[in-house]
Amino acid sequence: MVTSETPVAIIGLGLMGHALAGAFLRAGHPTTVWNRTAAKADRLVAQGAKRADSVRDAVVAGELVVVCVTDHDVVRGLREPIADVLDGKVLVDMTTGTSEELREAGEWAASRGASALTGQIMAMPQDIGTAEALILHSGSRRAFERHEATLRGLAGASVHLGEDHGLSALYAGAGVSLMWSVLNGFLHGTAMLGAAGVDASVFVPFARQNLTIAAGWLAGYAEQVDRRAYPALDATIESHAGAMALVVHESEALGVDAEMPKSAKALADRAIAEGRGGESYAALVELFRKP
Repeated sequence: MVTSETPVAIIGLGLMGHALAGAFLRAGHPTTVWNRTAAKADRLVAQGAKRADSVRDAVVAGELVVVCVTDHDVVRGLREPIADVLDGKVLVDMTTGTSEELREAGEWAASRGASALTGQIMAMPQDIGTAEALILHSGSRRAFERHEATLRGLAGASVHLGEDHGLSALYAGAGVSLMWSVLNGFLHGTAMLGAAGVDASVFVPFARQNLTIAAGWLAGYAEQVDRRAYPALDATIESHAGAMALVVHESEALGVDAEMPKSAKALADRAIAEGRGGESYAALVELFRKP
């Protein structure tokens, strides 16, 4: 059993690394920190952290070693001094990166005897250590289960997605793609209504209701996507394309940028040209699956 006293090390003390180290300290873990600019550790040292003189010393001190630096170019630059002291450690790469970068980093760590995890942080630094934070992990399930209690001290939701080290980056990408689509739709809608003198705050309850309705469609659409069969149980792509054309017209008539609804209609028009006009909206996934 891993106790709350598991020694941890944090490599990188930017805003997020600083927040991670602070959460470990508050949870009672012996915490060693290292950053190229040593002064960034001062506040953490005042709170009880131990400052390492080198990245190697930090790794030696920690059983669970978390790397949270600017990018994977920096990660690769840190490797040489620690390659021979990783055996038996659990190395958690929380540096933002692509799925390819995370896979490569995980394979490198495993080849040096470490149990490798990746972690993509879906939270602001101020939320770390609270129920509002979400961290997506992938890689060694055994390592995650061994240190799950420790990792949950960083986020109310720390989830393991699978053994593929790249999954955390792919889930993170899918999540922010969904977020941007929702926010862009909201902001475009507020611009349309604002042109008619409606305040954005008045739009919010209606927007929330529409998002709840759309969320209710996801399970059914997912089932169609997995089966690659798209019966139009509600509305066809052709029907959606007609509605999109109306939104394009309305936007242009109001003097509002119409790029977003035009983009949606262009996608629907492509599906219609491929003979999918009578299928459900979920059939658009077949266009996303192709470059």
